[in-house]
Amino acid sequence: MNKRFTRILATSVAAAALLGTMGACSKGSSSASSESSKEITMWTHNAGNPAELKAIQDIVDSYNKSSSAKAQIKVQAFPQESYNDSVVSAAASGNLPCIVDIDGPNVPNWAWAKYLTPLNLSTDLSKNLPSTVAKWEDQTYAVGYYDVALAMMARASDLKAAGVRVATIEQPWTKDEFQDALTKLKALGKWDYPLDMGTAGTGEWLPYGYSPFLQSFGGDLINRDGFQSADGALNGDKAIEWAKWFHGLADQGFMATKSGKDSTQDFLNNKSAVLYTGSWAADKAKAAFGDDLVVMPTVDLGTGPKIGGASWQWGVTSGCKNADAAMDYLSFSLKPENLAAVATATGTIPATDDAAALIPAYAKGGANRVFMDFSRNYAVMRPETPAYPFIATEYGKAVQDILAGADPKTALDKAVKAIDANIKSNGGYKS
Repeated sequence: MNKRFTRILATSVAAAALLGTMGACSKGSSSASSESSKEITMWTHNAGNPAELKAIQDIVDSYNKSSSAKAQIKVQAFPQESYNDSVVSAAASGNLPCIVDIDGPNVPNWAWAKYLTPLNLSTDLSKNLPSTVAKWEDQTYAVGYYDVALAMMARASDLKAAGVRVATIEQPWTKDEFQDALTKLKALGKWDYPLDMGTAGTGEWLPYGYSPFLQSFGGDLINRDGFQSADGALNGDKAIEWAKWFHGLADQGFMATKSGKDSTQDFLNNKSAVLYTGSWAADKAKAAFGDDLVVMPTVDLGTGPKIGGASWQWGVTSGCKNADAAMDYLSFSLKPENLAAVATATGTIPATDDAAALIPAYAKGGANRVFMDFSRNYAVMRPETPAYPFIATEYGKAVQDILAGADPKTALDKAVKAIDANIKSNGGYKS
């Protein structure tokens, strides 16, 4: 794990706390902002992220100076660690600001709790990467400026020495090929563990990083037809097969049950041959290894490679007294040059091709374009249900239990039981 990932994605623990608080509130009540119609407030989690905060402030300043601005936007930044607590407190007191940012997979929970209003923008969102648009019950509630994408990174020279081919979008590694590749790399004797899967990670990394492998086997975090039960999806034959495979990577000595705290730095220090990581690690890896670095898709474990979709996004609260101005600002902020500025500041994938064309690394043929291709081809949205924060927490517990040697079916059955009980206790999370 590394700072880039923890900055981009909120922890599921905080999100679960938010779910519990919102569930305890009177569902259907709206926030009552004290803002005037001439000035509206926008909250962000970026107080500790100067590069992204500056990029956001620059967009706000540009909007505020424009002759067509419908209100002045005022930015209030919080440290990520306290952001969700601040939102919870404001939601409980009916004093949310007009615009908030939120980790993409948690948007349905906010929408269900009636703290977000559907977006009504003048921008055509069909041009966005699908993972940058958050929906619930066929309505769009949030939109993001960027996303990130998971991948396998390695040094071409190591793969060549082991007699392992470089995986491509056209021909990713199969499960058998991955097994063969790890066997051959381990036989070189250069690393304690040839594979680093970031197993020291916690919080949102666990569902974000590992549920795509579950999905590639054919399982899932929940049955997506109605989102009413995880039974059969999270504890069925395919899910158990995934769990046995995942723990088997450790049993065979291919990966550590608990990796180093910074998997990217360990890879840069040649402590692993293959690193499972994301686009946030690309620039450092390219600087370290140059043309020897290869960026490959994740493994096809049966139903094709899968990666998690969605990162931080923006929404408008239901109690905003000047929603028209809030929508106008968000539409303005989605201009290609604005998306490009934020993506450049954060080292992330710009949300549209028009924005990507303004960034050499992400333009067609650019060094990082492959990550945009991975996102378009492989991204799976984490379940778009208000139950997601709870699902994420229970799945994370199961992953850690499985890595620790727990019986896969027992661990997964336990998660399913808790998830189904939570959904039932919340009336199925119906609107």
